[in-house]
Amino acid sequence: MTDRELVPTMSAFLEAKAERAGMLEGYRFLDEKRLILAGEIMTNMRDYALAHARWREAEAAAREALRAAVGRHGLDELGLYPPGRIDCGLATRSRIVLGVRIEEPLPERPTDDEQQQDAPPPANQSPEADACRAAFAALLPIAARLAVLTGNLERLRVEYLRTSRRARALEDVLLPEMDARIDVIDNALEELEREEAVRVRWRGVVAS
Repeated sequence: MTDRELVPTMSAFLEAKAERAGMLEGYRFLDEKRLILAGEIMTNMRDYALAHARWREAEAAAREALRAAVGRHGLDELGLYPPGRIDCGLATRSRIVLGVRIEEPLPERPTDDEQQQDAPPPANQSPEADACRAAFAALLPIAARLAVLTGNLERLRVEYLRTSRRARALEDVLLPEMDARIDVIDNALEELEREEAVRVRWRGVVAS
């Protein structure tokens, strides 16, 4: 509705004020939601930084173990070395934060070596190859943790941007437009009141 289409009545003024109050309440909710989402993002970023630091250390250890194993067996023979049991050893617990699903990694389970002990030993077993296999197996739970945190951060990022766009639309567009509309109606009502006061005064003068 344009300013020219506005009917300057008290009911229109009260309706516009009520609509603005609803918009303001919505903006406050979105602004608080942004703060909560930002806090969750910072928490997951800290966890991601810690996990990534662990990854760098474990990756460096795995490279050293691989170098030693290749030096002992050669690349072709090491490629035939039986792998260990694939188990990331990571469980998660889900929770919902303002409609966003957050996966919380639980403490990593200790590796169960029973199946590995039951498996037949390799033909050319060596401490270097075993250490290499263990070093790369240690990367799995860290990689799984990084994947979980990355998923959290991506979902939080999408929801934060959506919430921020809506908040900015209310703050920068809708609320100012509503304020301008209220001012137009208020000024028109004041003008009508002045005109009515002049008419009443003029009638009094004429009557006297």
